[in-house]
Amino acid sequence: MLLDSASLYYRAYFGVPDSLRSPQGEPVNAVRGLLDFIARLVTDHAPDQLVACMDADWRPQWRVDLIPTYKTHRVAEDPAAAEAGEEETPDTLAPQIPVIAAVLDALGLARVGVADYEADDVIGTLATRHQGPVDVVTGDRDLFQLVDDARGVRILYPLKGVGTLQMTDNALLMEKYGVTGAQYADMAALRGDPSDGLPGVPGIGEKTAAKLIAQFGDLPGIQAAALDPASKLTPTQRKRLIDATPYLAVAPKVVQVAADVPLPDFDPTLPSEPLDPMALEELSARWGLGTSLQRVLDALAQAGT
Repeated sequence: MLLDSASLYYRAYFGVPDSLRSPQGEPVNAVRGLLDFIARLVTDHAPDQLVACMDADWRPQWRVDLIPTYKTHRVAEDPAAAEAGEEETPDTLAPQIPVIAAVLDALGLARVGVADYEADDVIGTLATRHQGPVDVVTGDRDLFQLVDDARGVRILYPLKGVGTLQMTDNALLMEKYGVTGAQYADMAALRGDPSDGLPGVPGIGEKTAAKLIAQFGDLPGIQAAALDPASKLTPTQRKRLIDATPYLAVAPKVVQVAADVPLPDFDPTLPSEPLDPMALEELSARWGLGTSLQRVLDALAQAGT
């Protein structure tokens, strides 16, 4: 099981009341919400391995070099933070992120982030390399591109908390979007994504992109059709695709998650007991983690029996 950690702690932050506070009065809703999520996921799905994948770089320069608008609107407005390339994060969430990291480490849950790469890329590399079934837990539709029925890779997409998850396989993708997991990145490149600063091809939305992929197979096939006067593209589609050639030359590398991230050594085995009980006790007391932490400990102990 691979966790898109930022996606989940953002979801926890906005979904769990900020009345949850530490003994000193600091908000801990993201910390406790994420712990509740992990406890529920371990209990419901019983993974034998679990990795919390982190954003070591939420906006890698190599993606910005290819498409300068990539995630531009998410850059912090504060000049100093913007200069450092920091993501705009709610004031009361940012202080909780180091606490999340410390708690995961004390629990002994694998936490992996790699410089110059997003969590998506870590997930893509692990999902590609792993031989057995893989469940990716994320609220990011971009990762639908990893769905692979033959290898047992599916996306668990939270609809409400993590108690209600959309089990995303190729059948569901075909039903909802008209593409398979292997075709999803091509569709995303064509339609663009305002939330990521990807312009897409003007005039080509999700449905048109899916139809073009069904007709011509993939993005190279669509581009070849645009240059073929005999192809069954409308004159408007042909012009839009040809005009978008510079964008389409770089978009796939930006949209596709990396599958070759140089990962550090780590142990993904789900621990049955905490790695550092004393540190965990101190963190629990300092931040008032209470029943949320206990639920994780109970779930891990149960999974280990």
